[in-house]
Amino acid sequence: MQHVAELAPERNLVPPAGTIERARLQAWLNFLSSEVHTGGFSPLFNPVMPEAAKRLFRDRLALRLTHLDRHLAAHKHLLASGYSVADASCFVVASWANWVDVDLAPYPNLCAHRERIAVRPAVQAALAAEGMVPWPDKAP
Repeated sequence: MQHVAELAPERNLVPPAGTIERARLQAWLNFLSSEVHTGGFSPLFNPVMPEAAKRLFRDRLALRLTHLDRHLAAHKHLLASGYSVADASCFVVASWANWVDVDLAPYPNLCAHRERIAVRPAVQAALAAEGMVPWPDKAP
């Protein structure tokens, strides 16, 4: 994501390399990738995983979503510098809740963030290109 964003520097989707804001971007991308994606949502997509195990992952995921929600209570975007590829990543992984029965209602700031990101023209174009408009409530 960072490399692709750097190909269009005028869009300001990643802070400059070597800055503290770039390190914060990488921290958020790592958190989203390891804690929310791989350690939270991914196991819930496994059809043979026992429901008891899925409950454990949902509980773990709830802690991570709470962390995101608390941060977003005080920030419009994940980075102080504004919209970045971290926000796009957060939008994608949080939207997986629709498909694995994770209720996002306890996370109003995360939901508001997701709604803000969803209406961005480039996000709408990407969703349309993937056949995801209108956005489904559940997996097909």
